[in-house]
Amino acid sequence: MKIYIFLFFYIASVFADTKPITLEECIEATLKNHPDIKKVSLEVLKSKSAVDIAKSDYLPQIDLWAQYNPTNTFALPQNGRFNTKQQDNLSLEASLSQKIYDFSKTIYQIDASKKDVDISTLSLEQNSAFLVFNVKNLYDSIVFQNGVIEARVSDIKTKEELYEQAKSLVKEGLKTKVDELSILSSLYSAKDELVSSVAQKQKALSTLSLYMNKELKEQSVFEDRVDNIFSLQGIKEQILAENLELKLISKEVDKNTLLYSASKASSYGSIDVIASVSHQDSLNTYDTKMVGVVAKIPLYSGGRIDAQSQYLRISKEELRESYGSKKLVIEDEINSLLIDIKKLKQTIEAKKVLVDTSKLAKEISEARYKEGLSTYIEALDASTTYLEAKLSLLEAKNSMRAIYNRLEYLKGSMQ
Repeated sequence: MKIYIFLFFYIASVFADTKPITLEECIEATLKNHPDIKKVSLEVLKSKSAVDIAKSDYLPQIDLWAQYNPTNTFALPQNGRFNTKQQDNLSLEASLSQKIYDFSKTIYQIDASKKDVDISTLSLEQNSAFLVFNVKNLYDSIVFQNGVIEARVSDIKTKEELYEQAKSLVKEGLKTKVDELSILSSLYSAKDELVSSVAQKQKALSTLSLYMNKELKEQSVFEDRVDNIFSLQGIKEQILAENLELKLISKEVDKNTLLYSASKASSYGSIDVIASVSHQDSLNTYDTKMVGVVAKIPLYSGGRIDAQSQYLRISKEELRESYGSKKLVIEDEINSLLIDIKKLKQTIEAKKVLVDTSKLAKEISEARYKEGLSTYIEALDASTTYLEAKLSLLEAKNSMRAIYNRLEYLKGSMQ
């Protein structure tokens, strides 16, 4: 009775996991749970707050100042002498300052802060695209290892059948003990390779589980993707126009240009309106009012303003050169990937033919071995050739998917 209960729960657990885990689910869970996304999202919010800080320089600045001294000593001149008097003292003052004109320095700083928002938003998109790229590769790796495991299990089954045949042929005196032991050795070697493939799948599953913050079981079903093969027409132009890294550098150039302009404007000073109202209650009680215009012109700052302007100008030029350098690197990578695609297309077609021919050769060799017409070496060689053909075809297809994943990432895709 216990064995039936065990089988029931085992079958139930297997069928519970037969629903395929789609790539879209993996991407959605990763973008929702990965700490990198949460961190960069906070950077976006922080940069938006920086815009409000920069804008505040163009808003009125109001201060209220109050002081009360229960005991205060006043010195009063009288007949050439000073007499002192102890009395409490109350002082109140409200002041207002408003920037009128600063040669657009504040406007440049506000616009630079807005560029920071664009930069942090692009950084969020880039981090998202990179995580999507990694998830796709992990997902495809699991599918690839499933195919490898299936091929190796089939190979083990073939070698087990050959081993049983060898034992029978040895008993009948048609084969020697060498046949039996050689095939057994090959069988154990195949099982060892299977363990290695299972371990590779487990590693990919473990990493994907951490990305998603969700446990993925070994019996989970992953779909073989074929929808990531897209048209390559105009792909280089699309990537160079949409690449997030290039957009980021371009925004950094714009930001440094604005900061450079703000730094130059700061050397001209500013004009502010100031106003204050105060109340004094001590020996005498009186109120004062003041309204005026203040012009501030920096005459000497130890060379700080000029050095800062020079620093920002060089940074701007450096970023422009970085843009050109990065563009060359991306163009070179695109060219290399496109060459690899052409090569892999031919490789895949050749491997398909090799799989078909090696399968036929394997079947013929196994039949001949059963009849005692071929040696174990021929049978094992045919089996190995067929296995290697299947594995190389799987590897070529997986490499093709990885290239298309990379092209999508370079294009800034988050799907």
